[in-house]
Amino acid sequence: MPQFAANLSMMYPDLPFLDRFEAAAKDGFKAVEYLFPYAFPAQELAARLKANGLQQVLFNTPSGGTDSASFTQAWEGGSRGTASVPGREAEFRTGFAQALVYAEALNCPRIHTMVGLRAAGARPEDADATLVKNLQWAAAEAAKAGRDVLIEPINTRSVPGFHLNRQDHAHRIVQAVGAANVKVQMDLFHCQIVEGDLSAKIAQHLPTGRVGHFQIAEVPHRHEPGTGEVNWTHIFQTIDKVSAECGWNGWIGCEYNPADASAGGTSRGLAWARPYL
Repeated sequence: MPQFAANLSMMYPDLPFLDRFEAAAKDGFKAVEYLFPYAFPAQELAARLKANGLQQVLFNTPSGGTDSASFTQAWEGGSRGTASVPGREAEFRTGFAQALVYAEALNCPRIHTMVGLRAAGARPEDADATLVKNLQWAAAEAAKAGRDVLIEPINTRSVPGFHLNRQDHAHRIVQAVGAANVKVQMDLFHCQIVEGDLSAKIAQHLPTGRVGHFQIAEVPHRHEPGTGEVNWTHIFQTIDKVSAECGWNGWIGCEYNPADASAGGTSRGLAWARPYL
């Protein structure tokens, strides 16, 4: 059966962030992910994980900046990563180093490395070359700590100008990097919007060993499964079948905004997940 991780940046929006760990555990989740940990002491987050019997399975590198305050400012200012942006290599390395510190404290096995918006005037091939070089450095640093480095294609509607939009592009980058611990974060929300054909894409890419993590949200409104156009029962069965055939045993992050954002709305919207939690 698929293993689901609650995304605490988006789920349980009626609760303070640190209270969302307990809420997720009470709903049956065994793992969590979220966008960024940097606004909180790593020890506090680790304590919340331990107290609620949760695994941390993913978080993002900073989207820009060089310290906790500027990490937040970069995200709020529209930065969506630095890994593919020529001239921001030092900023990328500083952010990735901080992500490794948190990954160690939280015992998190994988880090989503934010690719970023294509720089104004940059050729796609220059962005690719910068991304490959940065990922090769990051892969070597992460390997010392036993971490995986992930990159995620994001649809052009949610984040216009994002450099990486398609699964095949992401897989070409991973192959060019040539490191076993660099993988693709396959977000089926983004994939459905840009490419569709989810079952075939899962069957094509999962057996390669280069998919490190899934994420899900309903299309078109990014709510919980069952509120839109995707046949999630079939998709989960496909992931199960292909996983059994190729030995994949990763996690599926629930990166969606609950349709009901009122108190208790996230929990009430988990009918789709009850067979799996």
